[in-house]
Amino acid sequence: MSRPNAESRPDPWRSPVIVAQIPDTGLHRKLEASVAERQAIAEVGGLREVLSAQAAFDVVPKSGGRIQVTGHVRARIGQICVVTLDPIESEIEEDLDLVFAPEAEVRKMADLIEEGQDDAEPPEAIDPPEAIVNGIIDLGRIATDALFLAVDPYPRKPGVVFEAEVTALDPEDHPFAALKALQDKKKGK
Repeated sequence: MSRPNAESRPDPWRSPVIVAQIPDTGLHRKLEASVAERQAIAEVGGLREVLSAQAAFDVVPKSGGRIQVTGHVRARIGQICVVTLDPIESEIEEDLDLVFAPEAEVRKMADLIEEGQDDAEPPEAIDPPEAIVNGIIDLGRIATDALFLAVDPYPRKPGVVFEAEVTALDPEDHPFAALKALQDKKKGK
């Protein structure tokens, strides 16, 4: 089950926030995915099903046109055990703390980071802000991305361990067995 590229996949859960309409005091949003949205999330994410998906976000303006989004995503998903192939359910709980900035600022920071790659000493890893695209931050997309990142790609039923079948090797069955047989024949054995 490969996960689609975040840029090319459809957005199954949308909850856009227009940045210009965020009050100075910020806003709080609670989201709950509908049945149709959960089915779309499962399809896009390669999951058997999404039984529930909720998110709560605080969206707060910061200086320089930046927006801080903090919150929590919670979901219950259905997958298939990679060992037994039985259906299983998993709980997902993810905390988020992201900073968004205007697209021009994000591009400028990306250029600065790229220029810094030429230095002999690698710079300290910095998480650049996410881009505010067309003046909108999509909280549903943020929640979906967090959910997809938290999914176990190799889910197993509790207590199940994959045990490879071990077969004893015949000492006469190896790549040089034919040569040994020729040598034995030559020696008259």
